[in-house]
Amino acid sequence: MNHFKLLICLLIALFLACLPDISSAWWIRDQVGRVVEVPNHPKRVVSLIPSITEMVFLLGQGDLVVGTPDYSNRPDAAKNVPIIGSYARPDLERIVALTPDLCLASLDGNPPYVVRRLESLGIPVIILNPRDIEGVEDAMLLLGRLLGARAKAEGIVSHMKARCAIVDNAVAKIHHRPRVFFQIDASPIISAGRGTFIDTLITRAGGINLARGARAYPRYSWEDIIAMHPEVVLIASMAGGYSRDDLLSLWLKWPQVPAVKNGRVYVVDADLFDRPVPRLVKCLERLFKLLHPGVPLGK
Repeated sequence: MNHFKLLICLLIALFLACLPDISSAWWIRDQVGRVVEVPNHPKRVVSLIPSITEMVFLLGQGDLVVGTPDYSNRPDAAKNVPIIGSYARPDLERIVALTPDLCLASLDGNPPYVVRRLESLGIPVIILNPRDIEGVEDAMLLLGRLLGARAKAEGIVSHMKARCAIVDNAVAKIHHRPRVFFQIDASPIISAGRGTFIDTLITRAGGINLARGARAYPRYSWEDIIAMHPEVVLIASMAGGYSRDDLLSLWLKWPQVPAVKNGRVYVVDADLFDRPVPRLVKCLERLFKLLHPGVPLGK
């Protein structure tokens, strides 16, 4: 009987030894619905887009980032991270040489072939896809889980929700929603339509996005814009490589546009509007003040 018990114990020990080490890896669903096996405690992370780099640093996990693309300029510490090329065309050899145990990608910013190639090399890739402020909040919580910063992520999201609630309450009290044209490029003139976070921000701030059609980034002629009668024009700084004064002068040629006639053409910080990161809350607050001057943003 003792020999039988010993044999059972040995068989159980052998069975347990053959099980995967669940402490070293786990499965998680990313923002596009993919279930990915990731390391439990990532040590070497490559971010494939500047906005994700910023979010990782915001979580206090910047030391994990061993590679990031061009234009990763927030925070200043991100400028010291090795560059892996552009987010549209990252250098795969350079990424592999950094021996990452996790890569973080964006659905809109990174080409699908990059994700496929990295995964074929055994490097797990999590894809983020924040389409609005709620999507940014979800992305932060996901990164918090991935990188061991859950409490920090929850704190950031709680603060975001509180600030958004103030704007939502103020918008609920307004009586007029101005017609807004947001220019993200100057030549050709390109705006942000349905499905973009700029569209959701304009709507949430109490405006009507004139580019809200079937296309995400539609193009317009000056004739189109004149016919739209925008009451407020927002221009992303350095759109098309122009200076601030150049961007304004292009619009001042059309005094029949209500926004021009009433002095409501504004050049806004492209870096604030172009990245789906927690700073979008600041962008929402800025938008509300531009669209509804004189209306208090309560506390």
